[in-house]
Formats: sequence, structure tokens, C-alpha cells
Amino acid sequence: MPDQDVRLQLLESWLEDCLPALFEREGWGEVPAASLAPASSDASFRRYFRWLAEGRSLILMDAPPPQEDCRPFVKVAAMLAEAGVHVPRILAHDLERGFLVLDDLGSRTWLEVLDPENADELFEVALHALIACQQRPIDDMLPSYDEALLRRELQLFPDWYLQRHLDLEMDDAQREQWRQVCDVLVGSALAQTRVFVHRDYMPRNLMLSQPNPGILDFQDAVYGPISYDVTSLFKDAFLSWPEERVRGWLERYWQLARDSGLAVPADFSEFHRMSDLMGVQRHLKVIGIFARICHRDGKPKYLADVPRFFSYIEAVLARRPELAVLGQLLASLPAREAQPA
Repeated sequence: MPDQDVRLQLLESWLEDCLPALFEREGWGEVPAASLAPASSDASFRRYFRWLAEGRSLILMDAPPPQEDCRPFVKVAAMLAEAGVHVPRILAHDLERGFLVLDDLGSRTWLEVLDPENADELFEVALHALIACQQRPIDDMLPSYDEALLRRELQLFPDWYLQRHLDLEMDDAQREQWRQVCDVLVGSALAQTRVFVHRDYMPRNLMLSQPNPGILDFQDAVYGPISYDVTSLFKDAFLSWPEERVRGWLERYWQLARDSGLAVPADFSEFHRMSDLMGVQRHLKVIGIFARICHRDGKPKYLADVPRFFSYIEAVLARRPELAVLGQLLASLPAREAQPA
């Protein structure tokens, strides 16, 4: 870690103050000498460290203000714990400075362990956890995934991928095509039943733990379209699955959701259409985000997965004639690289 890591120095100083009270409250005895090592980082400004001592492990979150705000994480963690799913307990916090001490849910993400042989078993567990989240009453506890937010997300694609990354300014015809695409995608999203939406419910944010899964990275949760999270689960940035398997998993979710009383369409084909269109909205957004992370934040590695998202989109275009205009728009753009292996 850098010698001049001021945030880390502040975090270590805060731990010296807060850990004795935490250990006393939890009945853990005296605070032992411990090691501190990076646990993970992500595309945001947040960092995570693992505190290890005498067989005990804690996770420390460093979320530097003003770029990050710990309050939504704390709020949503409480909501999900009430829903009965496995999220980290918040053991200590300094919300003003952006420091949290959390339970350690383990060191292996589902991204590291998922394979074609265990996918059915693991995804079955993930679907039950997702439905538990979606059954929790929301009221006014979360921001609404409304039209304004959906359109702001979509605008990341022309602003950051087309204009900033490709140095391409859309002409009048392309802008009209884009407007039509946005209208179709936003209209479909707004017509869906609204539930808790994690917004990144994917293998990288699910931990192999007991009970399984441990759910992380939920601080951006909103109240929105029912198909969003289940679509994200099977079409994420790092793993691609055969279309037939994805369709089968979506149908399994639809059955479970219907049996649990969630308001999904009576016909699976209509839910499949909703998922397809919701996925395209997310894929376009993510392509824009990855370009922004590269050019604004200096993290180019995420661009390597952009072709994966174009591949997801193209699979949907082949079966959804209502998105023909998006196919025309994409065909008018510069040639893209092949999908990564």
C-alpha cells in the first residue's frame, strides 16, 4: 500500500479507537495484534480491507466522501437482513468519514466457483434469495427506478461510449433512432411490477458462504422493474451462458416468483420479452459506464468486456422485432472487436 495513503492511515487510527468497544460488546475479549490486507476493490472509489487476528476476520470498507456515501449501504443492509437474506452485519461505522467494519462473508465469490456443472444448484439458491428480497415491502424506503433514472442511464451509451470513446457524434437520423430505442426500453421497464432491485445482482457480488449466498454491493438498490435483477444474474460482465440455459433459468425464476405471489405475467413468453428488453437497457448502460470508468477514472480494463454486452444485445435483436431500430443504429457504428473468450 502506498506510503502516503492518507485514507488508510485515518482508517487505522479510527480502528484503534473503535475496536476495543466493539470487542467488548461482542464478548470477544481483548483486541489482538492484527494484519490488514487489501480484500477487494471495484469500479467505484470504494476499497475493502481484511482485518485478520487469531482466527477472527473482519472486513473494513473505505468509502471516501464526497465520492461515496455509506448511508445507503447501512440502510439497505438492514432492509435485506429483515428480509432474511445473508448480508454482512455492520459492526461499527463512521458515516461522516466513510468507514465501516463488517462481518466477513468469506473470500470466494461465486464468480470464482461457478461452472457448468454446479450452475443449476447455485442459481437455484440465488433465485430463492432474490425472491426473498423482492417480497420485502419497500414503501418509500428506496429511490424509485423512474423514467428519469432509466433515461439518464441510457444516455451513458451515447455520451461516453459513442462520443467519448469512439469520438462519434450521432447525426439527426441516428439521434431519432436512439430516441425510439429509449422509448421502447423505458416503456417496457415502467410497465413492469415494481420490487426491490439490487442493480448488480451478479456472481461477482455473491459470496460462497453459510447461509449461501452472501450478498454484497447493494448500496445502489432502488424500487423498480421485477425483471432487472434476474436478468443481471444470468447476463453479467464476466460470465456468459448458452441462451438455452439462460431461458431455462429465467423460466424457473418466473415459476418461483409466481408461486410466491409476486406479480409476474401469466405467460412466461411475456416475462421473457420483459427480461430481454430490460437486459438491453442494462447492457447499453454498462457499455457507457465501462467507457466512463476508462476515460474519467483511468481504469481501462473494463472495456475488455464491452463486446460481451454487444453479444447479449445482438442475441435479443435476433428475436425482438420491436428493437429493429436499435439493430439499424448499431449497424451504422464503427466495427467492434470480437467477443472476448
